[in-house]
Amino acid sequence: MQLSTITDETRLAVSNLTARATGLVTPSLRLGVTGLARAGKTVFITALVHNLLHGGRLPLFRAYASGRISAAMLQPQPDDDVPRFDYERHVAALVGDRLWPDSTSRISELRLTIAFESASYFARTLRSGKLHLDIVDYPGEWLLDLALMSQSFVEWSREALKRARTSLRKPAASAWLGRLASIDPNAPEDEALARELAALFTGYLRASRADSEQISTQPPGRFLMPGDLEGSPALTFAPLDVDNEGPPGSLARMMARRYDAYKNIVVRPFFRDHFSRLDRQIVLVDALQAMNGGAEAVADLETALASVLSAYRLGSSNWLSGLIFRKIDRILFAATKADHLHHEDHDRLEAILARLVGRALERAKFAGAKVDVLALASVRATREGTVLQDGERLPSIVGTPLPGETLDGRLFDGKTEIAVFPGDLPADPEALFLAHDEAPLRFVRFRPPKLERTAEGLTLSLPHIRLDRALDFLIGDRLA
Repeated sequence: MQLSTITDETRLAVSNLTARATGLVTPSLRLGVTGLARAGKTVFITALVHNLLHGGRLPLFRAYASGRISAAMLQPQPDDDVPRFDYERHVAALVGDRLWPDSTSRISELRLTIAFESASYFARTLRSGKLHLDIVDYPGEWLLDLALMSQSFVEWSREALKRARTSLRKPAASAWLGRLASIDPNAPEDEALARELAALFTGYLRASRADSEQISTQPPGRFLMPGDLEGSPALTFAPLDVDNEGPPGSLARMMARRYDAYKNIVVRPFFRDHFSRLDRQIVLVDALQAMNGGAEAVADLETALASVLSAYRLGSSNWLSGLIFRKIDRILFAATKADHLHHEDHDRLEAILARLVGRALERAKFAGAKVDVLALASVRATREGTVLQDGERLPSIVGTPLPGETLDGRLFDGKTEIAVFPGDLPADPEALFLAHDEAPLRFVRFRPPKLERTAEGLTLSLPHIRLDRALDFLIGDRLA
C-alpha cells in the first residue's frame, strides 16, 4: 500500500468519525447523485426537493404516504468549502420558464432536513425524529475520472486510442489522431508540442460531448471544466501511442508525469473529500439517448458505466464499523426520461438498464449492498394517449417538443403539442447491442410541463414517474 493511500485512509477515518459524532443528535445521510452527462442529475435533485417541500404526490414513499413525515426544510449545508446547489434557480427554470436547468458543471451540495415520526415506539424514544439528507451533485465527467485511479498512463493511453478509433468517435478525433501519427513519443520533451496535443485532444473530447448521438465521454473530465487549473501542466497532456513511459527527458515521460499529477491534484482529492464519504447512491442513465445512436453507442455506454462503477465502495456495515469506514450500502440505477415511452414499455426499459449495468449489479450484491433498477422520470413532461395509424389505435405520449426538435422532417417551435407513438423497445435487450440495418430508435425531447394550480391559485408540485419509489428505496429505511 502506498504512503499516500495510507494517509488518505487515515484522513477518511478521522473525518467519518467526526461526522458520526456530530450526527448523534440529528443523524445525517449523504446521498450521491451521479450519472453521465445529460442524464438528468440536476432535474432529479430539484424534483426530489420540490415534491417534499410542496406536498407532492408520493404514494410509494411509505413514510410520506402514511403521514409520518411532518415537515421538510432546507438548511445550510455542512461543508463550508462546497458551493450550494442552486435549487431556487432550477425551480424557476422548470416551473416559471418551462426550460430544463443547466447541466451540472461543478460539485454542489444541499441539505434537506426531514422531520418524521418513527414507526417504532422504541426508536421514537431514542431518536430526535429528524434526518439531515445531504445531497451531493457533481458532473458526470468527474465520475469518469475515478477509473483513472487504477490505470497507468500507458493503460489509459491504450484505452483512449482504442475508443477514439471506433467509427462512432473517429470523425471527432481525426485532427488529434492525425497529429499524433506524425510525432515520436521518445523524442525530447517539448512544451509547445505538449500544449498542441492537449488542445487537439480537448477539442476531440468537446466534440464528442456535443454529439447528440453519444452518451458517454472520455476522461479526463477537467479538460472540459478546467476552472483555476486551466493552462497548468496537470491539464496539459494527452494520450500517446506507446507501450512504455519512455526514457527520462522524453515527451512520453513528460506526459506520463503530468498524467500522474492530474490524478494526485484532481482525482484523488475528489475521491477522498467527496466521493468516499457517500452513504447512498443513485446512478442516473440516459439509455434512450444511447439508443438514438445505435448499437455502438449502447456498447459505449455499457463500457463507460462499467468503468466508473468500479470505483464505488460498496457493502453493508454495522453501527460500529460505520463510525470509521463509510460504504455505500444501497445503490439505485435509474433509467431516466421514462415519460418518453408509454408505460407498457417501462418494464423493457428497466430490463435494458439491468443489462447495461449487469456487471455492477453482481458486484454490488456480492459486496452485500442492496441494489435496485427502475425506469424513472424525475419530472414528467408528457401524458399518455392514443393515435390512429393505418387504421390501428396505438398507445402514444402527448407533449410539447423542445424548440429545434425534429420528427419525420417536421421542425418544432417549442409551442406545439403533439401526440406521437414512440415505438416499442425490443423485448430482448441483447438486440440493442447487435448492429443491424434498421434505423435506430428515435426519441424527441419535450419541454417541462405546465403545472396545474389549485382553486386558490397555488402551484402544485412537479409531476413525476416513480420518484416516490426511488425515495423509498434510498432513504425509506432511515425514516422507519
